[in-house]
Amino acid sequence: MCAEYATFGLAPAMRAGGVRNDGGYQVHRDFVDFIVDGRPLLFQLSDLDAVSPLASDVPPAIFTAQVRSLLLESPPPLPGGRYVVYGCPECEDLACGAVTAVIRRDGDDFVWRDFAWQTDEHADLELNGYHGIGPFRFRGAEYRTALSALLNGCAPDPRRRVLLIGARVAVLARLAAALRTIGVGADIARDADGVPADELSRYGAVAFGHAAGERERAAVRLAFERAGVPVAHVDGLAPIVPLLVAQIEHALDRSPAEQRRLTGLRVTDGGADVDITSACRVTLTVYRLDRLSRTRAHEVFDGVLPAGRHRLALDAKAARGRSFVVARTSGSVLVAAVRQ
Repeated sequence: MCAEYATFGLAPAMRAGGVRNDGGYQVHRDFVDFIVDGRPLLFQLSDLDAVSPLASDVPPAIFTAQVRSLLLESPPPLPGGRYVVYGCPECEDLACGAVTAVIRRDGDDFVWRDFAWQTDEHADLELNGYHGIGPFRFRGAEYRTALSALLNGCAPDPRRRVLLIGARVAVLARLAAALRTIGVGADIARDADGVPADELSRYGAVAFGHAAGERERAAVRLAFERAGVPVAHVDGLAPIVPLLVAQIEHALDRSPAEQRRLTGLRVTDGGADVDITSACRVTLTVYRLDRLSRTRAHEVFDGVLPAGRHRLALDAKAARGRSFVVARTSGSVLVAAVRQ
């Protein structure tokens, strides 16, 4: 049993949605992550695409039940005193695999131990245990305060809705459809004049189409300022739907910057410098419009990288002309223009 205490906290996190080049998509999920000793617990599980049970898009009654379960106010959902810590972001079915742990009381303390990958009711620690992770002993007061705050109306508000402003309705319509597909609401407008403050407060971001003029942009920004609604502003780089989705996903990220896996992307001299804080899978895709305004996409890297800064080469043919690079991990996305 661990003798030293670990700190326990919670922070907003995101599983970044996106539109794939093959026509598929990845669903956007907002959730509350567990912060152990100042770092997301998810980062200790290497390249895992998963969300905690504290997802913001579940019904309030289920969210409350999940919180109370972690407070051990209800019986464990799995044999052996095991609780789901992270599950599938697409369907949350145990058959898809989940990270589970034994959670129990030890005096006033809460202890998480015996982490394992589980696909049915019984965990095989010998075969699928996360050896070297935990056990973690949390002070009871700190643990209860963090989780109880979610029951008192302090759960992060994801505001997963985007206001699209621009003149090219066809592009905005395709963008709105793509966003709705991945679980992000979208509305299209020419301006925000006369919109009540309570309606503006539903939006987490405003995205301006490439054709939107500076006067229209300034008027929309002023409308949100007058309503007292802080909102992220996205200036569309090009009428390329997957690129615009990536820009919006980045704008919707409410996780603390210091607790993200993907923290930097710079593109110069035929290569991209990517900064990551823990080992994870990274994909790098180059987008551009050809002379007939058709979208061209080239995946130039897909692999697991260790923490640090990495220089990844770009195909000169793929990155010619006016091009943009999208870097992705399961929880973060960054966009940068290719400088010729």
